[in-house]
Amino acid sequence: MQHRHHAGRRRVEDRVIQSARPQAPCQGRSVLKTIVALLVVVIFAGGGLWFWSAQEPGAGNAAPAAGPAADRRIPVRLAVVEPRRFETVLESLGTAQANESVILTATVTATVAEIAFRDGDEVEAGQILVRLASAEELADQREAQVTLTEQRRELNRIRGLVADNIVPRQQLDQQRSRVDEAEARLAAVAARLSDRVIRAPFSGVLGLRQVSTGTLVTPGTAIAELDDISVIKVDFTLSERFAGSVRRGMPIEARSVAFRDRVFAGEVSAVSTRVDVATRTFTVRAEIDNPEGDLRPGMMLTTSLPLDPADRLAVPEGSVVPRADEHFAFVLEEDGTVRRQQITIGRRQPGLVEVLDGLEAGDRVVDDGILRVRDGTEVRVLEGDAA
Repeated sequence: MQHRHHAGRRRVEDRVIQSARPQAPCQGRSVLKTIVALLVVVIFAGGGLWFWSAQEPGAGNAAPAAGPAADRRIPVRLAVVEPRRFETVLESLGTAQANESVILTATVTATVAEIAFRDGDEVEAGQILVRLASAEELADQREAQVTLTEQRRELNRIRGLVADNIVPRQQLDQQRSRVDEAEARLAAVAARLSDRVIRAPFSGVLGLRQVSTGTLVTPGTAIAELDDISVIKVDFTLSERFAGSVRRGMPIEARSVAFRDRVFAGEVSAVSTRVDVATRTFTVRAEIDNPEGDLRPGMMLTTSLPLDPADRLAVPEGSVVPRADEHFAFVLEEDGTVRRQQITIGRRQPGLVEVLDGLEAGDRVVDDGILRVRDGTEVRVLEGDAA
């Protein structure tokens, strides 16, 4: 019986051992997975706890115990509202013209006997420039002078005879007519001689000579150009809507590409009485003093005519915030915040805007950093950057 009992027990244990051997690897893997999952949970839980503790004010030991608080004010630069000169400037293009200009020409057919000037000379009014051949006219002048002298002598003789009642008074009248005729003939010869002497009609500067000694000239032949450039005239056009604003005596400024750094001052001398129906513009003439002769006829000039100049409050263009049809500026308050203020603007000029309403002289408005501020924003003014 014992032997049979022990044999049965041994068979049972063998079955238990055989059934347990194939299941050992599966159970190991499941345990390993469980351990890894627990580790992941622990890691995530610890990270979350650390992040939550770091967000708590004053939590953790990593932050300095007594560090300064961060300055959350918006840094800005300011501009001071102050009066500036504003004016409506009308710009146009014009062409420079001489104050007086003429092309010297011959009035008779003759040869050039003498040229008394050089190219570019400055001459005075009445100065002789060219003499034409005039031998025949000089001979006629001498003959007319002799005839006049004889007729006057005869007139004096007859006047004495009439006084003595030797000849009738009618003969005296006839002799007077002969004297008048001789004087007229002499004047005609003198006029022909003057046509053979070309003089400067006014003071100015001569251009390039067009003839030489011995040249045969005819009426209309150009001798030279003469320009008075002590004063330069410039004509320019403006829109008809400014016709009521432009008057004689208004100052203008002119610039030339030949003198980029210079501004030539002048004034309006005349305003056209008509408006061009095709362009709806009117012509304005201005005069510019040109004592040094820098400006020359034919130059293109850019003219600037200021209208209604006035001193008005102004702010930089960057200080104005447009919104639809309204405009705003941010004004610095005493408590260090900014207040959005609606303003009314007027004219503009480079970098500045005219303020008609909404601000007062001395107000400080945000100029730089305006896109980062809102109504009531606390700001920090950058030292030395106030305009």
